[in-house]
Amino acid sequence: MKFQVNRDVFSEAVSFAVKLLPQRTTLPILSGVLIRTSEDGLVLSSFDYEVSSQTEIAADVEEPGTILVHGRLLAEIASRLPNAPVRFTTEESRISVACGSANFTLASMPVEEYPSVPEIGEPSGVVPADAFADAVSQVAVAASRDDVTPVITGVQLEIADNRLSMVATDRYRVAVRDIDWDGGRVGDEEVTTALVPARTLQEIGKTFGHSGTISVTIAQRDDRAIIAFSADKKTVTSLLIKGNFPPVRRLFPETVDNYAVMNTAELIEATRRVSLVLEREAALRYSFGEEGLTLEAIGSEQAQAQETIDTVLTGEATVVSLKPQFLLDGLGAVHSEFVRVSFTKTENPNKPGPVLITAQTSREQAGNDSYRYLLQPNLLLR
Repeated sequence: MKFQVNRDVFSEAVSFAVKLLPQRTTLPILSGVLIRTSEDGLVLSSFDYEVSSQTEIAADVEEPGTILVHGRLLAEIASRLPNAPVRFTTEESRISVACGSANFTLASMPVEEYPSVPEIGEPSGVVPADAFADAVSQVAVAASRDDVTPVITGVQLEIADNRLSMVATDRYRVAVRDIDWDGGRVGDEEVTTALVPARTLQEIGKTFGHSGTISVTIAQRDDRAIIAFSADKKTVTSLLIKGNFPPVRRLFPETVDNYAVMNTAELIEATRRVSLVLEREAALRYSFGEEGLTLEAIGSEQAQAQETIDTVLTGEATVVSLKPQFLLDGLGAVHSEFVRVSFTKTENPNKPGPVLITAQTSREQAGNDSYRYLLQPNLLLR
């Protein structure tokens, strides 16, 4: 096998191929990147039985063939090569990489032992790349990081008619966002769901966020369902998480009459300042009244902090206790100058209901963003 390729193009392709590979694997063969020649150049692939990445790039191929090489090592080398074309040649089990004055010799891995990368069929639909990436960044923050319950470590995709909804929860908060979906079938109200690992979806959002459109394919492979995302001659596939996602949508109220509106940046900065005196995992007390919003914190060794910011309150005065980081996650995803914090009710008057965070165009006008973030308060500090 012999080929020559542009250094920057090759480095970007290898980086993409290895991005989703696990840092450690019990099967060393899965740490490899498969490089094979095609009619137009090269196809680079990686696969660890859970997630696959594949991209096609242009190259001058002198001798066709297929090689398997340690992915992260190749990515490190490619990112540090001098500014010159990269030339690959293979001889028996050795791979020679030459670029300008730099020369490397790498050991090849057994191609025949490498698993077959999943093949995908026709797309199920298409989404705008920028809206998709934005929605992923807003929703995935609410997914659980506790592998003990895998079903809530994912983001639930729900497709119906011309809308794609993303839902995530870690039991303490729920995030939902809707975006446009073009499935090519008008009036199809059947709901298709796919539970995708949040970490994988976040990488896909970052990688494909500026691609124009992303093709999405949901298919069955052997006994497991998979989902594929494709754009710009790049494809990522992922096994879907097995299990039933909790029915968290029913937690969202249809209407809320009691709410407060304030400047998003002011609330973020005040929360960060006042929480400085808190011990880890402690909550802040938020008192919403006619005179404004007062944030209070009582930390260790009698350290205390308090701050008041302007707010427009509709309904009755309300006091809730919230974990500051959970609130900051929701506020950071609102993407609007103002934010509405709505207060829901429970059957127990002594137990506050979840607070609902949504975008607000101005102090008087609700935002048109479909993002919603529901956060469960802590027990009130006494």
